[in-house]
Amino acid sequence: MDPITQGVLGAALPQAASDKETVALAGLLGFLAGMSPDLDVLIRSAEDPLLFLEYHRQFTHSLIFIPFGGLVCAAVFYLILTRCRKLGFAKTYTWSTLGYATHALLDACTTYGTMLFWPFSDVRIAWNTISIIDPLFTVPILVLVVGAGLAKRPALAKIALCWGLIYMSLGMWQRNEAQQMGWAIAQERGHSPIRLEAKPSFANILVWKIVYETTDKFYIDAVRTGPFPEVFAGDSLNKLNLDRDLTWLDKHSQQALDVERFRWFSNGFVAIDPKHQNRVIDIRYSMVPNEINPLWSIELDPGAGNDKHANYLTHRDMSEQSTAKFKRMLLGEPTK
Repeated sequence: MDPITQGVLGAALPQAASDKETVALAGLLGFLAGMSPDLDVLIRSAEDPLLFLEYHRQFTHSLIFIPFGGLVCAAVFYLILTRCRKLGFAKTYTWSTLGYATHALLDACTTYGTMLFWPFSDVRIAWNTISIIDPLFTVPILVLVVGAGLAKRPALAKIALCWGLIYMSLGMWQRNEAQQMGWAIAQERGHSPIRLEAKPSFANILVWKIVYETTDKFYIDAVRTGPFPEVFAGDSLNKLNLDRDLTWLDKHSQQALDVERFRWFSNGFVAIDPKHQNRVIDIRYSMVPNEINPLWSIELDPGAGNDKHANYLTHRDMSEQSTAKFKRMLLGEPTK
């Protein structure tokens, strides 16, 4: 999730466990601790552009790391903030740990993938119930958390947590509805998918991206759930096959290893970019959910040496046409 959402949810839990005299301070510690696991984005390398993909949402997001992450936060907060306010280390640690604990679980509700069980497993958990940015989830929690601190009313933080649970439950219900629509689409085409996933589109839980896999292809569509469901048919493309798509690539080269690293990060949803034959794309994400228009990819260089890394690219299609098409989907209007 975005840092503000991580912070305000991190603030809500210790606030709910505090009293009216300490609710503001509990919220501040929880807010800071709730954002801190994302400091793993600082683990980067200019020589290895994919290094951050391996470490983002890794050990700092593991469930087993929560007590240690809370301890690190508490030590810093105690030295610079709570000691001078005569708040004991034990309470500082409790509130910091509560705030820290919300982070990974919230991230796992998104589609990106979080290694909750590191170091025992490198599986990226993604429950696909909410977009990485969703104002309808964040704004009410933000208002209630700020209100709890200003009015000295921990009960408002409890309401914020209830809203979070209600919204996530609604997202789960919507995801299941979208999946059912996706299976119906595949059945109409005579397909028996190997796997099918529904992912929320940007900033809402109404329009969902449907991605399903057959033996040789990926199919991308979008659906609008709710009382007026609608299907927005998309396109398909071949699954990545190195022997067919990248015949020049040395299987023992660093670029080949980077393709496999990217495949792991993308949970296997990788293909060759139809517009750029030397780019491998993650098909799970696009601004317009029924389009093959990736948000990120890796670019390979046929002339590079065997020790040369692939290049990581990000793409942001925020054109007027794409934005207008996405809005029509949200409103249930024709997209063509």
